[in-house]
Amino acid sequence: MQKKSSLMKKLKKYWPFYFLALPGLIYFFINNYIPMGGLILAFEKYTVSGGIFGSKKIGFQNFKFLFSNADAWIMTRNTLLYNIVFILLGLVISILTAYFLHELKSNMSRKFYQTVILFPSLLSIIIVSYLANALLAGDTGFINNHILLPLGLEPISFYSEKKWWPFILVFVHFWQMTGTSCILYLANMSAIDPSLYEAASMDGATRWQSFFNITIPCLVPTIITLTILAVGKIFNSDFGLFYQVPMNSGAIIDVTQTIDTYVYRGLMNTANLGMSAAACFYQSVVGFCLVMITNSMVRRISSENAMF
Repeated sequence: MQKKSSLMKKLKKYWPFYFLALPGLIYFFINNYIPMGGLILAFEKYTVSGGIFGSKKIGFQNFKFLFSNADAWIMTRNTLLYNIVFILLGLVISILTAYFLHELKSNMSRKFYQTVILFPSLLSIIIVSYLANALLAGDTGFINNHILLPLGLEPISFYSEKKWWPFILVFVHFWQMTGTSCILYLANMSAIDPSLYEAASMDGATRWQSFFNITIPCLVPTIITLTILAVGKIFNSDFGLFYQVPMNSGAIIDVTQTIDTYVYRGLMNTANLGMSAAACFYQSVVGFCLVMITNSMVRRISSENAMF
């Protein structure tokens, strides 16, 4: 009874906050939990007449077909390697960008540069893909026509040469996402006690010494939390980045194919819902396992910084 009355008191006290959170919780439930029923497709040979729950059950045959296909290795390799680069390099770029913004003394300059850095993340990936095409196109692209040809160099057919795309995709990703990824680090830097920097300055520390000995240690909890969340999504990819920016070019599919684009192509080209669901199921299970493993490793090293 005491627990019940305590719960009712909390509900009465905090009901405005619960009410404000309700739309987000409803959206989260509809978008993330209701579709989980569709995971049964991974173990079925789907037919329209049978529907999701009435189609023939075939066990793990969809997974067997998925992993016996050469595409399974390609999409897994690409998804994993790109995300490792995004996590490691993104951590460095985000912290340095936040630090440079934090060090600006003028609020006007800080707001201006923050807006400039944040603006690409507000652009639709369709617009980003056409901006990339304007630079990279073989016949009308800016790089070929205004840089390589005037220098007497041979034009490059970017959309048919695989070797350029790991660098292009990494560049486009950071150009678009650095603004949003540095916001949390910038907010945390603003919360660091200025007296720590003053004391370090009085002891003769340089800015970089203060950065490595004060700023970074204060950011460790945020770095760990964001890294664990990023590791959980290491088998997910930005569909627009890997499908729209390369313009769905078949010649470079070996370096642009990820799990998400594979699922989409599987649905559009073969209408194989079962195999696409199997790929998504594989993606989710591995992501969950990686979160648990990473969190347990962090808990062993520093239990106060673990997520749970």
